[in-house]
Order: sequence, then C-alpha cells, then structure tokens
Amino acid sequence: MPTITTHDGVEIFYKDWGTGQPIVFSHGWPLSSDDWDTQMLFFVRNGYRVVAHDRRGHGRSAQVGEGHDMDHYADDLAAVTTHLDLHDAVHIGHSTGGGEVVRYLARHGESRVAKAALLSAVPPLMVQTDANPGGLPKSVFDDLQAQLAANRSEFYRALASGPFYGFNRPGAEPSEAIIQNWWRQGMTGGAKAHYDGVVAFSQTDFTDDLKTITVPVLVMHGDDDQIVPYADSGPLSANLLQNGTLKTYAGFPHGMPTTEAEIINADLLEFIRS
Repeated sequence: MPTITTHDGVEIFYKDWGTGQPIVFSHGWPLSSDDWDTQMLFFVRNGYRVVAHDRRGHGRSAQVGEGHDMDHYADDLAAVTTHLDLHDAVHIGHSTGGGEVVRYLARHGESRVAKAALLSAVPPLMVQTDANPGGLPKSVFDDLQAQLAANRSEFYRALASGPFYGFNRPGAEPSEAIIQNWWRQGMTGGAKAHYDGVVAFSQTDFTDDLKTITVPVLVMHGDDDQIVPYADSGPLSANLLQNGTLKTYAGFPHGMPTTEAEIINADLLEFIRS
C-alpha cells in the first residue's frame, strides 16, 4: 500500500490517482479516504489528479495512541502534499476534514494551494462557550464519547442509520449499503483515535484560522444537517473567510457528498473550473 511516514513516525496511507491539477480530499470522522470514492472517480474521469489519505488512527493508517488533534492532522496532510510535491491544489474537506483543511491552510500556508471547499464542515467552532453561545453544549460531545466507549459498533450503526444521512427523517428511504459502508469504515479505524477525535472536531476554534485564508473557498452546507448545525457553521465560516462563498442546500443532510453526490460533484466541478 502507498504510505508515508510522518516526522513523528506515524505511517499514513494515501491514494493517488490520475494526472492533471491535483484535488486533495480530507475525510470526516470516523471514516477513511474510502468515503470519497464517488468524488475521486468523478474527478479522475474529468481529467484531474485525485489524492486522499486516511487520517492517523483511521482506515489503513497506523492506529497510534497520540496526536489526535487538529495540529497533527494538518501536519500529516502537509506531509502527504510535500511527499507528492503537489502544487496548485484544490483542497476539499468534509466535516472534520473541513477543519483539517482550514488548519492546514492557516498552519502551512497557501503556496501549494489554488482553492478550497468546505463541505458540512465543523469550523468555526462546534462547542458552546461564552464566546460561542450558539454552539452545542459540551455534554453532547461527552455523550458521543460515552457511547463510543460503551459499544462502538452499535453506536456507529445508529449514527449511520439515523442522523448522519438524514435517514431518520419522515419519508426518508435508508440505504442499507450506505449504512454498512459507513460502519465498515468506522470500525476499520482505531477506537482511541476516534474517541480523542471527538474533542478535536468539537472543541477546536478555527475562527482565527479562517481569517487568515486568502484563496477562494466554497462553503457548502445543508440546512438539515443534524451533525454540524447549519446556523452555527457554514454561514459563520463564509463570513470569516476573506474570499469565501456560501452555498446552502435546502434539506440536505450532513452526509450530502454521498446521498447527493451528483449535485455536489457538479457544483464542485463548476467551482474548480471557475
């Protein structure tokens, strides 16, 4: 398998397909680069080079016990882009991966980057604080960790079959294949990485990071996102960015890159070509 080893000795798995302008995908919690299969096949067929990695502790990357925070996530992404010598890249991040992209741009600069897109992404800040009164109470994320620790398999099954894809909404038609694929990806990763990752995606404040980014950024968010609430994320991120554009999707769930792939892919392609 293609892997790199980071400066702190962590083996990171990645995929690298095609030629042309690179598009780099950062996946959500607790999944893997497999969650981008539909997008990667779409863009490689449209003449792009597509790259995606499994975050440390996730998928096929090393299940290390430490470093499950946004700084390490960003540094691991930088290690992949440097190893592959990517330039003029478009970075696309979903959910936690959106936070990873934002921290990468703020921490490592934009010299290799042309554009970015944040899909259902966790910035600016998910948890409720005095400075962020509209956020979710910390108890919500404590409960996620408790469910994960008690029975990770059962918890992942419930999340995928319910709010992640909006399959719990009246009239929804759940896809057993999508649910099982989500569960498969989650269970391939490490419990420690996923447990710590809840803190990383919920308590990291990206406000200052967003303000430093100058490349064009498309912020894409569904207004029926039950995982990362729309009002506290997409519009706020777009306003903090120097060159951000918000695109709102009526009724789309958190997992819209999967359930609404045809629309999402077309909009991403238009943004990249613009």
